[in-house]
Amino acid sequence: MTVPHAVRPAGRFAQVIRDGVFAITAEISPPVSADKADLLNKVLPLKGLADAVNVTDGAGARAHMSAASAAAFMVECGVEPILQFTCRDRNRIALQSDLLGAAASGVRNVMILRGDDPAKGDQPDAKPVFDYDTRELIGLAVRMRDAGELPSGRRIATPPGFFIGAADMPLDPQPGWSPQALRAKCEAGAQFVQTQFCMDAALVARYVARLREEGLVPRLAVLIGVAPLRSARSARWIRDNLFGSVIPEAIVARLDAASDPAAEGAAICVDLIAELAAIDGVAGVHVMAPGHDEIVPAVIETARARLG
Repeated sequence: MTVPHAVRPAGRFAQVIRDGVFAITAEISPPVSADKADLLNKVLPLKGLADAVNVTDGAGARAHMSAASAAAFMVECGVEPILQFTCRDRNRIALQSDLLGAAASGVRNVMILRGDDPAKGDQPDAKPVFDYDTRELIGLAVRMRDAGELPSGRRIATPPGFFIGAADMPLDPQPGWSPQALRAKCEAGAQFVQTQFCMDAALVARYVARLREEGLVPRLAVLIGVAPLRSARSARWIRDNLFGSVIPEAIVARLDAASDPAAEGAAICVDLIAELAAIDGVAGVHVMAPGHDEIVPAVIETARARLG
């Protein structure tokens, strides 16, 4: 019996972006567990709240449940994943196979990243691969989708329908600055960008304005990384240890002075989301809360009510 090829409609996240609706995505790291229930305990609170949920791929250069398997389980339970693919761990053959497998599982969104240095993880003797760089891996996903073929020229019976993302770090653009790395990702075929933490709306406005001048907005949908910070100590750690993070000292001071720093951090995040939604060229936000995942659903729900 011949099974007809399935129609591959755009996912909800891609449609939200194309419709110009302000998007809110979230992020989970798959658990260090062989039980699907442990994953769903993290994922299901975000169902119906986040437009899509990133599934990290060996974040911090640490092992966990397969990101591709986690994304497939999310599709099954009605939560749309953005599956991260890093260049670090697999050669081109494995990456091509995993992209096809992800698409067959119903994954529509992929996020292409370099991957954290294994030397900074908990198994520093692990050998990195880096058969592709991020631009090349983006180009591979585009070729598989648009040309329906592998780099060898072999045809793909049913091509994947990927919506392809990349990462960037907002900065305060100085005179003469040009976003060369982001331009290369865009020209390779990236369609959306999720950024590192940036808790400074004024800086974001200047950064996005420069991207517009450079012709990258609205070609790329830009989602700014934000965090419901748990404490001043957490804010300082993120700022000092996660390269490219922007957390103004005024926010750290507010957290220091708060009687309930976690509640204050959530309120700051909701306020910031409202500010970012008013900036022309910001397509949405990406809410991340390392070690504080349980607060994210309430933050998204409050932010959506605020935005109307």
